[in-house]
Amino acid sequence: MFDGFWDNVFRYPRYLISIVLGIFLNTFEPLFPLLKRPITLIAVLGLFVGGLAFITFTLRAMLGLGTI
Repeated sequence: MFDGFWDNVFRYPRYLISIVLGIFLNTFEPLFPLLKRPITLIAVLGLFVGGLAFITFTLRAMLGLGTI
């Protein structure tokens, strides 16, 4: 009775992974040609690290994690 139900439920994680991977690849695929030149590679990595630091510092300030 529930055989088809559980088969369907167990397909959802695979579907979720394929959707997330597809979004990731379509988002970053235009950047791959830029990574072939060292100058743009450094610029893209600098933007990525700077953005990550900005988000980290902003969240720490908003949540009050930096104060004792």
